[in-house]
Amino acid sequence: MTFGARMLKTGIAVTLALYISMWLHLTSPVISAVAAIFAMQPSIYRSWRYFLDQLQTNTLGAVLALIAGLVFSNEPIAVGLVCIIVIMICLKLKMGDTIGLTLVTVIVVMEASGQWQFALTRFSLSLIGIVSAFLINVLLFPPKPKMQFTSQIQSTFNQMSLLMRTAISDEIKENIFRDKKRELEDSIKSLSDKYKLLEEEQKKLKRAKFSQTRHLVVYKQMLNTLRKGREVLDAVEEHYFQSERSAELDQFFDQQLEKLIKLHEYVLLKFDDNLKPGSVESSLLLEESDAFIQHVLEYAAGQPEYRLRLTIVASTMYDYGYQLERLNRLVEHYHKSDDEALWLSWLKR
Repeated sequence: MTFGARMLKTGIAVTLALYISMWLHLTSPVISAVAAIFAMQPSIYRSWRYFLDQLQTNTLGAVLALIAGLVFSNEPIAVGLVCIIVIMICLKLKMGDTIGLTLVTVIVVMEASGQWQFALTRFSLSLIGIVSAFLINVLLFPPKPKMQFTSQIQSTFNQMSLLMRTAISDEIKENIFRDKKRELEDSIKSLSDKYKLLEEEQKKLKRAKFSQTRHLVVYKQMLNTLRKGREVLDAVEEHYFQSERSAELDQFFDQQLEKLIKLHEYVLLKFDDNLKPGSVESSLLLEESDAFIQHVLEYAAGQPEYRLRLTIVASTMYDYGYQLERLNRLVEHYHKSDDEALWLSWLKR
C-alpha cells in the first residue's frame, strides 16, 4: 500500500469530525471519528451512495436499538440479537457495505438503555462522522478514477513490456522476474478495481455523456489486453521452458513476442493521438500469427511429448494478438466514429 490522497483525507475527516463533536459539546466524540473512517470512499458516486445508504440503515438501526434498549435494557444477549436483525435487514436491502458502521450505531445506542436523549446524541455522532467524510472527499482532492486509470495503464504496460521482452531470452534473474510479475499482477488487479469505479459511475448516472461511453469501451479492452498479456507470461513460465527447443525456435518465439509488445505500444500511442491514422496495421500481425502457429505445429510434430506445451504457449500468444487487433480497431473507431448505438453494443459485450 502506498501513501495517497485517500489516506490524507481520512485523517482530515477524522480531525474534522472530532472538532465538530467537541464544538457541539457532545460526549464520546470518538464515535464520530470511527464513522468518518468507515465512510471514506474511493469515488464521488460511492461517497454519495454510501451517505444515502448509511442515513437509511443508521436511522433504522438506531430506532431498533432504542426500542430494544427500552424493552431489554443493555443486556448482552439483546445487543447480539438486535445486531443479527440489523445485519439481515441490511443484506435484504442490498446495503451490505453499511453493516459495520450501522452495528456501531446499534451498540452505542443500546448502551443508553432506552434513554432517548443519550441515544440521539450517539446517533448524531455517527452522522457527524459520515457527513465529515463525505464533505472532505468531495471538496478536498476529489477522486479522479479516470485520470488514475489512464496513467496506470501506461505504467502497467511498461511493467509487462519488460517481462515480455525478456521472457524467452531468460536474461532477467529469476527472483527479479518473479517480483516484477507479482507487481504486474497487483497493478492489473488495481486497474480492475478502478475500471469498476468508472463503470459504476457511468451506469448509475442517468445521462452519461457519449464520450464517457466511448472511453469506457476502450478502457475495458485495454484491461482485457493486459490480462491476456499476463496469461502469455504465465504460459511461458509454466510450459515453454519445460519443452525441448532449439535456438532457432527460441529466436522465433522471441521475435513474435517483440512484434506483439511493439504493436501494443503503438496502439496506446495511437489512443493518445500521437500517431497518424492507419499507421498500425494489426491485420498484418494476425496473418503473421497464423504463420507462427503453423510453424510451431510443424516443429512440434516431431516431438509429440512437447507438442501440447508449445501449442498452449503459441495459442496464448495468438489470443493476445487477437485482443490487440480488437483494441486497435476500437481505437480507430474512437477517433472517427460517433455512432452511439455502436459503442453501447460494444460496451455490453
